[in-house]
Amino acid sequence: MDVSGIIVTIVVAAIVIFVIVVIARSVRIIPQAYAGVVERLGRYHKTLTPGLNLLVPFIDRLRPLVDMREQVVSFPPQPVITEDNLVVSIDTVVYFQVTDARAATYEIANYLGAVEQLTTTTLRNVVGGLNLEEALTSRDNINGQLRIVLDEATGKWGIRVSRVELKAIDPPISIQDSMEKQMRAERDRRALILTAEGTKQSAILTAEGQRQAAILQAEGDAKAAVLRAQGEAEAILTVFDAIHRGDADPKLLGYQYLQMLPQLAQGDANKLWVIPSELTEALKGIGRAFTPAAGAPPATGAAPAAAAPPLAPQPGTFPPQA
Repeated sequence: MDVSGIIVTIVVAAIVIFVIVVIARSVRIIPQAYAGVVERLGRYHKTLTPGLNLLVPFIDRLRPLVDMREQVVSFPPQPVITEDNLVVSIDTVVYFQVTDARAATYEIANYLGAVEQLTTTTLRNVVGGLNLEEALTSRDNINGQLRIVLDEATGKWGIRVSRVELKAIDPPISIQDSMEKQMRAERDRRALILTAEGTKQSAILTAEGQRQAAILQAEGDAKAAVLRAQGEAEAILTVFDAIHRGDADPKLLGYQYLQMLPQLAQGDANKLWVIPSELTEALKGIGRAFTPAAGAPPATGAAPAAAAPPLAPQPGTFPPQA
């Protein structure tokens, strides 16, 4: 191969390389959720959207791509002095999103560092006007104030702050011990109150139950007494009607009185027997029944009856009265 052929080969190779470089610098593919800022001769020219984009080689320059997705940044703990002169350590988490790639590129040198510093200063301003008790119980209020301030300040940077969260608020160790003792005492007080309330309710319910039981028992006893009285009254009426229907004579009544005497002596502790006054009348009726009437002739062939000896009084009984 002569010298002219070699030169032609080198020129062709150089042209091919140049064409490849020109194509590579003129064609840009932007991924989804990213944006590219193009500078033409050192000045802002346009913002590339996701997809295939063409540039003028050696004239246009593409800056580093800007992430348009929402980002979450956790900042290290920051010491903050509260209104009651206590130093607390606060961790913050910021959710933000770049909405304007041009402003995020040209309006601020480092928007991430700017957001961190702005969050720290705003947090100290907000928490500095609260005491420890309010700072621990007003997280939603603090989050809302931080978001409003950060969103207003970062708007000109092409950044939108969507949320700000306080991840942790750590008071000093001595204050934590005091708070734990206070909370323990408060829990003990609530436990004692709940125990007393439970005992009170239990006593009330027990007394109410005993009262209801006593009322029901008294009502039952009253109904039972009424029913017993009604039964006894019906039994007396039945016996009375039976006696009147049977037209009992004095001999039957006297016999019934004699049958009742053993029942009066029942029981080991009975020392005194109470005999009805009607018993003497009953005995007289029985005696008249077995004695012949005056002037009646004695039975034929019957021997005159010997006089019966008087009955000796039995122990524990009273002699019949004349």
